[in-house]
Amino acid sequence: MTNQTQTYYAAGSVQEFLPQLGRVVTIGEQELAVFRTSDGSVFAADNRNPHPKGGPLAEGIVSGHYLYDPLYDWKIDLTTGAVQAPDQGQLRMYPAKVERGSVWIAI
Repeated sequence: MTNQTQTYYAAGSVQEFLPQLGRVVTIGEQELAVFRTSDGSVFAADNRNPHPKGGPLAEGIVSGHYLYDPLYDWKIDLTTGAVQAPDQGQLRMYPAKVERGSVWIAI
């Protein structure tokens, strides 16, 4: 599915993404962590922790529109990818949407 200059790829049915839990999705060679919040919003990000030591993010805990990473307990805003103070960092986010019962992610 193409939307202006972005191409969206199907990541699965919305039912496959449980609220407040992450799921790893691979599109091409890109490994993403996809999160569905309790209000039904969907967010996609690199499945790579912005912490200097790295690590996966898909196992993090979602509360509202924030992700608490599983290794370092950093709080990350899923709407912007910004790591919240006192920590610093930026998570690469990808446009995601739910359409016709499917989750779509732009790469």
